[in-house]
Amino acid sequence: MTISKLLVANRGEIAARVLRTAKARGLATAVLSHVAEQEGPAHLIADEIVMIEGPTPVAAYLDIPQIVEAAKKIGADAVHPGYGFLSENPAFVAALEEAGVTFVGPTSETIDLMGDKVRARAFVEEHGFPVAPSAIEDDDPASFVERARTVGYPLLIKPSAGGGGKGMRIVREDSTLETEIETARREGVRYFGDGRLFVECYIERPRHIEVQVMGDGQGNVVHFWERECSIQRRFQKIIEETPSPALTPEQRDEICETAVGIARAVKYRGAGTVEFIYAQDGAFYFLEMNTRLQVEHPVTEKITGLDLVEWMIRIAAGENLSFTQDDIPLQGWSIEARIYAEDPLRNFLPSSGRLIRYRPPTQDDTLRVDTGVVEGGEISIHYDPMIAKVISFGATREEATKRMSGALDEFYIQGVSHNIGFLAALMAHPRFAEGRISTDFIAEEYPDGFH
Repeated sequence: MTISKLLVANRGEIAARVLRTAKARGLATAVLSHVAEQEGPAHLIADEIVMIEGPTPVAAYLDIPQIVEAAKKIGADAVHPGYGFLSENPAFVAALEEAGVTFVGPTSETIDLMGDKVRARAFVEEHGFPVAPSAIEDDDPASFVERARTVGYPLLIKPSAGGGGKGMRIVREDSTLETEIETARREGVRYFGDGRLFVECYIERPRHIEVQVMGDGQGNVVHFWERECSIQRRFQKIIEETPSPALTPEQRDEICETAVGIARAVKYRGAGTVEFIYAQDGAFYFLEMNTRLQVEHPVTEKITGLDLVEWMIRIAAGENLSFTQDDIPLQGWSIEARIYAEDPLRNFLPSSGRLIRYRPPTQDDTLRVDTGVVEGGEISIHYDPMIAKVISFGATREEATKRMSGALDEFYIQGVSHNIGFLAALMAHPRFAEGRISTDFIAEEYPDGFH
């Protein structure tokens, strides 16, 4: 099939990033916009801006019939969803498929399977891959609480349809189990319209390691090595890097091949990420699969030299992977830091307002900045408050860290509060330098917040 015109059904930095690759491939391009938005990089790059409407800006970006109709109206052959919004919505993919528009990503069936944490976990377990001990409410709702107790404490409660850390609860004592289950259920309904739950053994002080995979839907699947995403706050990633400082070469091969096996079992098409919990004893367990491009994909592009978005588009157009695993290098070290409009001194309260000054650091082969804002633009209350992603590269982890610290120091933002000081402190922390990190790192090192 031929893709000649691509609609990016997203906004901000990810829309700009996808559009750059599409333009480089000679495609005609279009991007969505809402009247509440100001002009940003994506609007300047796209050949065409498609206005969408809704009771709120977010509602407009979630309006499947409106976006499918927009794609048909402008003659788009394909839609790239970016991340967030409708990127993992099987109904959106099915609607595009019915309209004859190519979705740049997996099939609706794959997204439906892997997007449901319970079904995905069962699928992975059935195919012989490692999962943590758990209890699933769907198996027998009446006995769910008792079965949860038998897993053993501490427990982690998760919504079946969850994501982004929403609705997740850690339970360490039996006396709070039933209360936390009801709280998690309410949050599941609130955020996902689905109150189904499951619990699994909570791994103390784990690391979060994920593997970037790519499949062409024809049985060819490769990995682009792993990323470590253990520096998190409230289950939200802040710092990502590749490779992981925790893994030996043998462990790296094992976890990456496990991810490829899972993707191959589901006949995966496009870019995806298989996420694992990595325990202190070296054991790892399947966490979830994200059937889309990840926020942190640039670090993978830095150490491999490959454009993941380009290959997403090529595979969507019907191409097979033209390279094998042996052709994908692992060269150097890359770190990404997410710059948010938030106030670390006030418990990371989101900040909104006009960017009076916005001066990113100078980019070169060792430094990349992906952003969706311009000086004078507005940081809106309607969207995620990420201002930019800074990606550093070096021959070693120490070199990549030094360049990241320099880039953060060079950044100049005025008009909104931001977390650059906090990110700089993380880069300078002795535990980070030593690679002694876990998902509890921020809670352990900053128990009273950042001051």
